[in-house]
Amino acid sequence: MKNEPAMTMKTDLASPAVSVDIEGVNLSYGDNHVLKSVDLSIRPGEFFAFLGPSGCGKTTLLRLIAGFNQAETGRVLVGGKDVSGLPPWKRDVGMVFQSYALWPHMTVARNVAFGLEERGVPRAETARRVAQALDLVGLGHLAERRPSQLSGGQQQRVAVARTIAVEPKILLLDEPLSNLDAKMRVQVRRELRDLQQRLGLTTIFVTHDQEEANTICDRIAVMNDGVVQQVGTPMELYERPANLFVANFLGTANILDGAVVDTGAERHFVIEGGIRLPLPADAVVPAGAKLVFRPQHAALTDANGQTGDGLALPCIVAHREFLGASVRYGVRVGATEVAVDTPFRSGRDLHEMGSRAIVTLSPHALIWLTG
Repeated sequence: MKNEPAMTMKTDLASPAVSVDIEGVNLSYGDNHVLKSVDLSIRPGEFFAFLGPSGCGKTTLLRLIAGFNQAETGRVLVGGKDVSGLPPWKRDVGMVFQSYALWPHMTVARNVAFGLEERGVPRAETARRVAQALDLVGLGHLAERRPSQLSGGQQQRVAVARTIAVEPKILLLDEPLSNLDAKMRVQVRRELRDLQQRLGLTTIFVTHDQEEANTICDRIAVMNDGVVQQVGTPMELYERPANLFVANFLGTANILDGAVVDTGAERHFVIEGGIRLPLPADAVVPAGAKLVFRPQHAALTDANGQTGDGLALPCIVAHREFLGASVRYGVRVGATEVAVDTPFRSGRDLHEMGSRAIVTLSPHALIWLTG
């Protein structure tokens, strides 16, 4: 792909950053309770994500903020002002749709101008804002082309330019990268983050892709079945998930089921299959909790190797995958298969399938979760 003009740094299209607060929102479609007592506070100028699987309610919540959906209870505040009863065109909110929704018969410039013309902005001011918005996304040189003459990434930029040209208080992005190939997604998500930082615009991004959310967002609300499961920075969610769903949805998580057995002299976590994991004296294990750890927080050694100060679990190597910088092993611990990532070193022997080995866990890397 050819290099395209760099985005300019000067703009007066940005509005002062505002907060977005969602309070006690419930929304149903017939008998389907889509959003359940949703409470969220999004800070001014924040790049925030709604992350979750298909059907979890994230797009419904985004459309609620935009004014395309109405809740049975609760309210939406923008900059402290209740906008729940306002139609979309009175909310000062700009939305980029998953399909981009460009007019195929109009030029790029006319597509960007459309919203301004609908608002009755004078012609000279419209021309100025269109030029500035296209320059901001690096497409000023393509103003007279039509959408069919653009790449997917360029069409996505036109949709963003059309939205920021109307100077919204909030930018809403509904899975805007889903129609792009993998390489283009990486490029465009960096451009979106760069643009958002320069505009200082409060931005809410809907995605089901954890990598997209992790790489460009300040904070994330993980959603499932209409409920906000946890809110935090990408690192907070990854290192301290609130429940098993969050642990599973953000990255690979090994989950071992078992029960704590306390003999008085020592405590063990007895894993399905009868394997006993000695517990540190200070380990706090809630009733019914499962043991969770990430693949990179474990080490794999030969069955007769040294395990150091870690907690050791005997295992059998089931399979392995070469990932370039690392090797991912699938090993059976009792009746459960877990993943272990080890750095790849040229010339170092790999563990063979079917061989016996030991998974070593650091006590500090263990997470105990219920629900």
